[in-house]
Amino acid sequence: MTMQLMSHAYTTISHKKRKNKPVTINAKYATEFREHNKFMRRIGCKEKSLDEYIQYRQGNYKPALKGTPMPKYEISNHREKYPSGDGIGTTYARKENVYTGTLIKGIATMHKSNAVPIMNDEQAIEVATMRRG
Repeated sequence: MTMQLMSHAYTTISHKKRKNKPVTINAKYATEFREHNKFMRRIGCKEKSLDEYIQYRQGNYKPALKGTPMPKYEISNHREKYPSGDGIGTTYARKENVYTGTLIKGIATMHKSNAVPIMNDEQAIEVATMRRG
């Protein structure tokens, strides 16, 4: 009887599931680390060390901030530094401008129903000659 006609129990191939060696964190990330640094070099960015890369992959990496540091925020105490005076430098309210009715003599109509204020007799003559001329 040939092996083809026998059941699967009589096979010569071993079907045992072999155990893999436990992989350490450094070995697990080592190949990915090399690929990451190769990619970062290609795009012109800064490379990371292996420890920084492991922290980056685990979500614990915080890069150093670039540029100028933020100024320290302080609450202003200008009211204590510069107290308001006791009546020193006070001003009084300005008088309101009131129209007395003596400046404008009348209103003339120029072309296309444009109303123009007339302040004296000369302006009235000018507007009159413009309409005719």
